[in-house]
Order: sequence, then structure tokens, then C-alpha cells
Amino acid sequence: MIVRKFTRDWVAGYAGASFGQDADALEILDQTGKVLHINWDAVKWVCYVRDLALVDPANPERLLQKRFAVRPRTAGLWLRMTLTDGEELEGLAANDRSLVDGAGLLVTPPDTRSSTQRIYVPRQAIQSLQVVGLIGAATHRRGAAARRAAEQPELFPGDAE
Repeated sequence: MIVRKFTRDWVAGYAGASFGQDADALEILDQTGKVLHINWDAVKWVCYVRDLALVDPANPERLLQKRFAVRPRTAGLWLRMTLTDGEELEGLAANDRSLVDGAGLLVTPPDTRSSTQRIYVPRQAIQSLQVVGLIGAATHRRGAAARRAAEQPELFPGDAE
């Protein structure tokens, strides 16, 4: 994982088994084997990446697209977040209680073919949150209405000759 701070610094490494904001700081085991403690107030986002091959030191998470170019096809809530430093980030979140409860939001970024697979954004890093759309719920409703229509018995069976 790669932890991006508001100071534009970043740390690559592995989180502890008790990942979350129950503690005052995020505990990371970096690539040199040192254990680092980063206060949650300093964390901008945590990117879960495929590999830690750091090719570009300016953009180690290789997060090139931060907004969706077209409407996403995967089911979930399409969110647009403005972070406390003014940067905007879009992603798909699960439509469950984690949006209301919990210490942060776990979203799928716009470009899943990049190295970043998921992004965890702590709640204190979010200045504003906008729901752009609900993806996938309308197809379930249409499917249920079609099933009910197929189960409807005919009023006048047979030919009307």
C-alpha cells in the first residue's frame, strides 16, 4: 500500500492487521523494515496497489485518472469527494452502512487497470462529499417488474374469435 500525506510526501509499505482508525496513528511497515506511525490527520489517502515497484517517485500510486470519463458500469455509489487540500477524487463505493459508519471510505478508483485497486480516504480528509449517481439499482427494479408481468395471468385465455 502507498500512503499519501497532505504534505505531498508518501510512504510505501504494509499495514498492520488492525488497519483502521481505532488508533490515533496508522502503523506501517515500510520497505526497509522500519515501523512508522503516521497520524490520521496527516493522511490524505491510502492506496492499495498491485505491486510496490516504484517507477515514478512523483506519482508512485500511478493514479492518473481521478474522475470518471464516462458513467461507470460497476454497481455501487458514484461519489465525488473534495479533500481538505482542494483536490477532487471520484470513486465507486459499496452501497452499505460503511458510508455512514466507519472511520473512512473505501472506493474503487476510475481506472482499475492502473496499479491502484482501492483507495481508502479517512473521514477527516474529506471536506465535501457528493453522490453523483447510484449505479446498478435500476436494473434490479426492471428485472423484478418484468418477472411480475410474466407471472400475471391472462384475463381472457385463448383466441378471441
